Amino acid sequence: MGEQVRDGFAELYGTAPEGVWSAPGRVNLIGEHTDYNDGFVMPFALPHTAVAAVSRRADGVLRLHSADVDGGVVELRLDDLVPGTDRTWTAYPAGVVWALREAGHPVTGADVHLASTVPAGAGLSSSAALEVVVALALNDLYELGLPRWKLARLCQRAENVYVGAPTGIMDQTASACCEEGHALFLDTRDLSQRQIPFDLAAEGMRLLVVDTRVKHSHSEGEYGKRRAGCERGAALLGVDALRDVPYGELDAALARLGDDEEAVRLVRHVVTEDERVEKVVELLRAGDPRAIGPVLVAGHASLRDDFRISCPELDLVVDTALATGALGARMTGGGFGGSAIVLAEAADVDTVTKAVQEAFAAAGFTAPRVFEAVPAAGARRLS
Repeated sequence: MGEQVRDGFAELYGTAPEGVWSAPGRVNLIGEHTDYNDGFVMPFALPHTAVAAVSRRADGVLRLHSADVDGGVVELRLDDLVPGTDRTWTAYPAGVVWALREAGHPVTGADVHLASTVPAGAGLSSSAALEVVVALALNDLYELGLPRWKLARLCQRAENVYVGAPTGIMDQTASACCEEGHALFLDTRDLSQRQIPFDLAAEGMRLLVVDTRVKHSHSEGEYGKRRAGCERGAALLGVDALRDVPYGELDAALARLGDDEEAVRLVRHVVTEDERVEKVVELLRAGDPRAIGPVLVAGHASLRDDFRISCPELDLVVDTALATGALGARMTGGGFGGSAIVLAEAADVDTVTKAVQEAFAAAGFTAPRVFEAVPAAGARRLS
């Protein structure tokens, strides 16, 4: 896709770009809604990417174009970029420019042409891919010298403040820092990372992504309500973040919350989910990837019953996959739609896929999109 984007840039702007970059979407193996609670996550990058051809400008103008959105080139003045004023796709790349400039980095403008194969609204971080690819391009072109983790932080600030979506740091870090053939074990408190080998094919297994095609928007209220509820739970327990509640002391912590049902549910999910991430890391490092299946199932139950962010389509994927022999399954991403993941023996993939498709048809749901997830490389310069 890099050459197509390069050629598209030349057609739009009348000259070749200074370079072409890509940044992937991600799927989260385990660790949901833990990142804004200073907890643990374990995403890996997808082969699906956002690709950007970019050149610098010196006149304080940002020109943006997407091959995936109807409309022409959008021209913005850098001095006019204000958080919360843009509700279109341009808020993501423009927000990155705003965040870089706000942090004191000398970005004086850019021409940008984008295209993406990351499914939008599927819980696979299409917005983070857009942010990271633009940030990496500007970091290189303007020789800012920012490390990957810091680019991720700036992209998160763009999404939190400029776009207005209260997401954690996982998506941007995954897009910026993942490595091919690995899952990223990330401590979102200090951003320490460990690349964990994750080669299911070598073990005779596959991980499927099932995009339910139920769209979500993180800037809408429910995601923000869960984050606010977690922060309230931490305050009630007298800790900086729910990460600070030890798993072994969970029952005592829940007892202190008394009859505050919402706080109990949210705290229980986050604390047990952090424990599940550490369990998956332990199993993978021990060479026992099949054993992560039940951990994924437990994670879905927690998201469905305690965090209450699943939906009938996601539950149908999980229930159908497990009933037809899958090793494990759970919803992935922010919730309220999006995608589920299914861990299955390679020999069972076709059976599981067909069963899920037939279950959706019988329920009158839109046909899902099913594809294999293979751990891919993180953001990089293509040319």
